[in-house]
Amino acid sequence: MTHGPIVRNILLFAYPLMISNLLQIAFNAADTIIVGKFSGQAALAAVGATGSLVNLIVSLFNGLATGSNIVIARQIGRNEKEAISASVHTSYFLALAGGVILTVIGLLLSPFMLVFMGTPADIIGMSTLYLRIYFLGALPLLIYNFSAAILRSGGDTQRPTMYMAISGVLNVLLNLFFVVGLKMSVAGVAWATVISETVSAVLITRALLHETGDTKLMFSRLVPDRQLTKLILKTGIPAGIQGIMWAISNIAVQSSINSFGSVAVAGNSAAQNIESFVCIGINALSQSVITFTSQNTGAGKKERIRQILISVLILVTVSSWAAGALACFFGRNLLAFYTNDPAVIDAGMVRMRMLVFWVFLNGMLDVPACSMRGMGYSSLPTILLMFGIVVVRLLYISFIWTAHPTLEVLYFCFPLSWAITNVLEFTFWRLCYKRLRSGL
Repeated sequence: MTHGPIVRNILLFAYPLMISNLLQIAFNAADTIIVGKFSGQAALAAVGATGSLVNLIVSLFNGLATGSNIVIARQIGRNEKEAISASVHTSYFLALAGGVILTVIGLLLSPFMLVFMGTPADIIGMSTLYLRIYFLGALPLLIYNFSAAILRSGGDTQRPTMYMAISGVLNVLLNLFFVVGLKMSVAGVAWATVISETVSAVLITRALLHETGDTKLMFSRLVPDRQLTKLILKTGIPAGIQGIMWAISNIAVQSSINSFGSVAVAGNSAAQNIESFVCIGINALSQSVITFTSQNTGAGKKERIRQILISVLILVTVSSWAAGALACFFGRNLLAFYTNDPAVIDAGMVRMRMLVFWVFLNGMLDVPACSMRGMGYSSLPTILLMFGIVVVRLLYISFIWTAHPTLEVLYFCFPLSWAITNVLEFTFWRLCYKRLRSGL
């Protein structure tokens, strides 16, 4: 990561991540398709209505996993062997503690938050059941995410991908068994997710236990280091808050979508799932920016940081624009995989036209945000995203959408907020990079 051709090394690193993202999204799509085709439009809407809440509650802990990735990658760049080992055990401990906390939060607060969001009455019971079962898998979910962050900090993206593939195949098989065979509807989808996440957590923990280098996990050393805990929290909490703020803005949008009824919710759910496929390259390349920038910052190779940003920016923009354009062109055909209801397809196409086509703007803003975090400016991207995404969307919904309450007008808040945030982030990235090069 700190020497050699940048584009080639980034692609070698990102390729397994893209496969992992593709598999994860494909398996999630299988969940949505199976429940939509075999349990009906209401069940599809019930699962789709929970997405923003899941992201809200999980975001903080996923941010901490990002913090672990950044801290360990810098230590690897500086070859600090003892610190690497201590960070590994601190990170795994945080996964265990966070998993327990997340389970309790999800079980207790899910029904209240669904009511607060104005979830349609005909699906709120199924949505509550799905969420409560889903959060029983919070512990294995965080174990996998933190452990994957540990392996990726050293450049290993292949094993997390392999474990994701195994658990994903299991997830699809269990969906077919629970939903199609046992007619368990949304409960079947949730239990399939919990079981498959547990399998992936066991597999990746086993891998860490059998490591031979500094990232080896030993349960006898599973005691958090106070200073490293503070460092991981300092680095990861801003990323987690960013995810929370992002989720809050999406909850505001989801609440507005809920006002159009369960057909619009189902169409939004299907289109959002297709949008996830468009974002496969964005997510993988953003992870590459964090890890590569962190290692090069630790190694003192500052010129490569700018080269990494430019290279990934070109890759993200081209790949996400092409994917978004293709998804829109074949939108109706793709939505037909999720539902047979023409009204749901019509509702899904509104999101495809107004949002999915412009998702490359979202990919562009991820690049400087991840680069700033890798350079050590973890809080600044959160502040910029809080204004550019959260404040802009909330003001837009409060004033513009309220005056013109249509789905088209509602969805336009996404590309508008992305464009504004891009201007902010690239402006401040230049300032951060100058400070880093000058040693400030």
